[in-house]
Amino acid sequence: MAENIIEQHLLQATKVVESQVDAEIERLANMDQDEMDVLRQRRMDAMKREATQKQEWLQQGHGQYSEIPDERAFFDECKKSKNLICHFYRDATFRCKIVDKHLTLLAPKHLETKFVKIDAEKCKFLVERLRIVVLPAICLVKNGKTVDYVVGFDDLGGTDDFPTEMLEWRIARADVINYSGDLLTPPVAGQSKKPSSILGREQKKTIRGKADDDSSDEDDW
Repeated sequence: MAENIIEQHLLQATKVVESQVDAEIERLANMDQDEMDVLRQRRMDAMKREATQKQEWLQQGHGQYSEIPDERAFFDECKKSKNLICHFYRDATFRCKIVDKHLTLLAPKHLETKFVKIDAEKCKFLVERLRIVVLPAICLVKNGKTVDYVVGFDDLGGTDDFPTEMLEWRIARADVINYSGDLLTPPVAGQSKKPSSILGREQKKTIRGKADDDSSDEDDW
């Protein structure tokens, strides 16, 4: 009985969508030349605005993954770009290099967002203010406010060899990049195994380089 009711609702919904599509097709078919010209001009204006916006983004350094030197530069970037992705890294942390590889690929794909990285050892005031404890840490900023963090690789399948699409999906959940996929379902699912680094498991260290016996692969401050 319940299945029949659901089928009836789905059938009704399908008919409504079909009727809407048919109505739109009929409207377009009956448009006169003046109306077609108006639609064409609107489309051309929209394309011009998109081209202008892309040019502005490129002039601001969008489309590439670059390094910023200090806290002041971080706050400047937050003011200039509506969407900002900042990777807090440490040279001695192997997994930061993995993040670098993926963000380098994503930057030219998402011109709407500025991609940068900053040496965590050179901005300790900012690190404390943002409460960053584990590296790598990706700070996601929208309209000048921090909206989310990607810390370590737990959200990315818990493995060093996650695909770029996985990081892209995770970032998109914070609404700092344009994304057309399914935000509810990650592109890679069902990975329960947590393999070691392809270069071998590295010993955990604090930011000052002291060895630690903890089993985590990320680096603590």
